[in-house]
Amino acid sequence: MTFTAARRSGSDGREPMSDRLRTLDDLDVDGRRVLLRADFNVPTTGASADAPVRLADDARIRAGLTTIQELRRRGARLVIVSDLGRPRGPDPALSMRPVAERLGELVGAPVQFAAGVTGPRVRGLSERLEPGQMLMLENIRFEPGEARGEPGLAAALAELADVYVGDAFAAAGGSYASTLGVAHRLPSAAGRTMERELDALGAIVDRPARPLVAILGGTKIRDKLGVVRRFIELADAVCIGGAMCFPFLAARGHSVGYSLCRKEDVEPARAVLATARGSGCRLELPTDLRVARWGQDGGSRTCYVDGVEVPDGWMGLDIGADSAARYTGLVAAAATVFWNGPMGRFELPQYTAGTRAIADAVASTSAMSVIGGAETVAALQRFGLQDRVSHVSGGGTAMLEFLEGRPLPGVQVLLRRDR
Repeated sequence: MTFTAARRSGSDGREPMSDRLRTLDDLDVDGRRVLLRADFNVPTTGASADAPVRLADDARIRAGLTTIQELRRRGARLVIVSDLGRPRGPDPALSMRPVAERLGELVGAPVQFAAGVTGPRVRGLSERLEPGQMLMLENIRFEPGEARGEPGLAAALAELADVYVGDAFAAAGGSYASTLGVAHRLPSAAGRTMERELDALGAIVDRPARPLVAILGGTKIRDKLGVVRRFIELADAVCIGGAMCFPFLAARGHSVGYSLCRKEDVEPARAVLATARGSGCRLELPTDLRVARWGQDGGSRTCYVDGVEVPDGWMGLDIGADSAARYTGLVAAAATVFWNGPMGRFELPQYTAGTRAIADAVASTSAMSVIGGAETVAALQRFGLQDRVSHVSGGGTAMLEFLEGRPLPGVQVLLRRDR
C-alpha cells in the first residue's frame, strides 16, 4: 500500500503543547501537601447486601502509580481526589473507599480514607499527614459544586494542600472545581499520567511521523464528525468503519437498510465527503459488509454482502474481509496510527472479524500507535493485545476534544505563561 499525497505537518508553527506544560519537574513538593487530582474512575461490580462493591478493573489506578510513587519518593504529603461514576448525590455504591484500599495494595502502603471532601475534619487529616503518606478523599462527584465549578468548593479543596497536581486527563475537558478551580488557587503542574497523554496525542496533532493513518469506528458519528474533519486536515488516510460508515454510504447514494443511520447525520457526512475530495487525505469507506436480519422468532440470519448495498430489513454489523484487508494494508504502511471505535458488533462472535483484523494490524505494526475509546480498549483487552500498542488513552471525550482542536480548560490552566 502506497501513499501518493504529501501532507503538510499537523503543526501550525506553535510550540507543541507538551513542551509548554508545567510538570512535576517544576514543583518543589518536599514536605508539602499535594492535592493530586487523579483519574480513578474505574468500573465496579456488586453494591448489594450480599455482594459488596468490588473493582472490576484497576487499570486506571495502575496508570496513576508513576505519579504517586514519584511524589512519595520526593517527600510529598498526598491528598488524592477523584471522581467515580455519575452519582446524583452521596451513593455508597460509588464510594472511593474500595479504590483507596486497592491503591494501598498496589503501593504497599496504607491509604487513609476521608469520609468527606472538605471541612474541618478532612483538613485536620491533611495537616497530620507525614511525608510519603496518602489520604484519599470521598468521591468528588458527591459534591454538587464540582460539576458547576463552584468557587467555594474550589477554595475549600485548596485549603487541604500547598500545591496542586492535575493528573486526570479524562476530566480536563470540564471547568470543574477540583481541576480548573483549584489550579487557579495553588502552584500547579501536570502529573506524569497527564504528561504521557499529551505527549502521545501531541505526537499525532503536532508533527506526526508519516504516513499518519486514522481508523475511526463506533456508532455515534455526531460525536466524531469534528474529529473526522480534523483528521482529514492532519492524516494521510482516514478509514471509517462501524455504524459510522452508514451516513457516509447513504450520502453517496447507497442503501443502508435497517443499519444505524440517522437521517440528520447524512448531510453532515456529505459535507465531510466534499471536504475530503479537496484535501490530500484519502477518506476510505467499506466496500463490503457483513449484515444480519432478525426474524419474528427473534433469531437472526447473517450473510456477507459483496458490496455496500444493504437490503431492506437488514442491518450492517461488520466490515467485510476486503475492507478489512484494505484498512490493515494502510496500517501496515503507516508510521503513526490512531484508532478509535470498533469496526462492528465485535462482542458477537459472528461480527468480530473486522475489529479483530484492525486490532491485529495495530498490534503488529512498528509504527507509533495510539488507541482510545472504551469500546476500542475493551476490544484490545478481549483479544489480549492491550500491551502491544504504544499508548492506550484513558481520555474518553477529552481525548476526542483535544484531537478536534478544542482547548481543554484542565490542560490550559497547567501551561506555562512565560513561553
